[in-house]
Amino acid sequence: MPTQYNATGRRKTSTARVYLTAGDGTITINGREAPDYFPQNARRRSVLMPFEVIDALGEYDVQINADGGGLTGQAEAAQLGIARALVKVDEAMKKPLREAGFLTRDDRMVERKKYGQPKARKKGQFSKR
Repeated sequence: MPTQYNATGRRKTSTARVYLTAGDGTITINGREAPDYFPQNARRRSVLMPFEVIDALGEYDVQINADGGGLTGQAEAAQLGIARALVKVDEAMKKPLREAGFLTRDDRMVERKKYGQPKARKKGQFSKR
């Protein structure tokens, strides 16, 4: 069995467990091909960006188990997971991936709704009298 590298990526409320093996560039997300799972080209490209930075497009097979959140969060979580797995493959890939910003966890989360308010920050209409 070929060597498998795994890593986890997170974004918003999404989590992506990424399994990387040497192969022909097949990307499977939750048992489906990438074009089926991410029909929008922008989300598919964001998943492939770490490979483009290190010129390794088509060299690794990727299996991703994505969970939680929406499609954009899952795509960006997969991007972080792939970048982390590539660093496990070869430590020399860390510098270009870091400079491209793919190894930084985006920690922005949705602000919680407060009681007595319709949304997180929206208040009721002000009444002078």
